[in-house]
Amino acid sequence: MNLEACTEAIRTKVGADSGLAATLKFDCGDDGFVYIDGQSTPNSVSNENRDADCTVGIKLEDLNALLTGDLEPATGFMMGKLKVSGDMSVAMRLQRVI
Repeated sequence: MNLEACTEAIRTKVGADSGLAATLKFDCGDDGFVYIDGQSTPNSVSNENRDADCTVGIKLEDLNALLTGDLEPATGFMMGKLKVSGDMSVAMRLQRVI
């Protein structure tokens, strides 16, 4: 799954109201970014590189695994496949969305 497909998958899961109530960015390095604005009404998902309450550093292949259910968020964090910076409570709410 490329970045556009991952972005669309997240957009579908987020919907109009994710309950995230914050901003979150997946930083996939050279592959790009997925930015979730859970504060806007309706919530939005884009590929902008904007400041976020929480940033998750992740490889694109691991983001794909996360979206397809092949990687659980907690497991990915424990294995070092997800590197969280910023507000950790936002990362915890991510399980509602993904």
